[in-house]
Amino acid sequence: MMFRFTSSTHVLLLKRWLFSLLSFAFVATAHAELPKQAVLPLELANKIAQAALNKCSADGHRVSVAIVDRGGVTKVLLRADGAGPHTLQSSTKKAYTSASLGRPTAELANMLKERPELQGLRDMDEKILILAGGLPITIEGELVGGIGVGGAPGGHLDEACAKVGLDSLTEK
Repeated sequence: MMFRFTSSTHVLLLKRWLFSLLSFAFVATAHAELPKQAVLPLELANKIAQAALNKCSADGHRVSVAIVDRGGVTKVLLRADGAGPHTLQSSTKKAYTSASLGRPTAELANMLKERPELQGLRDMDEKILILAGGLPITIEGELVGGIGVGGAPGGHLDEACAKVGLDSLTEK
């Protein structure tokens, strides 16, 4: 069987070929122009979490430590021996809140005290917990995640442990 191409068939095939070529070029250009986003490597997330847990343990506090990525997905979750079961949720929610809102949870809690009209922030997402103990994690000025600590007898103590975890990023 032989096919005969008419000029309209040639034009149609040429249009399809050109469209495919242009589509490929557009997709390749679009991918090349996407900005690279910093990520929180698992190795660093583990280092941060372990340093925070070690600090709280040394101070006699049984806590849980959570590390989430920029999207709020848990990367690391550590629970000290004897830490209460509620500490898993509280640490994860504090980490999520800091990563999501890009601020320390203690700062957010103080802001809500000073500006009661912002109380709706607490209900914005069921994963949000606005209690001290959560800090955003930044690498080279870019938000890459959050750390949350829960279980010490006071949010300021949770935050102190989280801070030690973050400080471990600058240690060799």
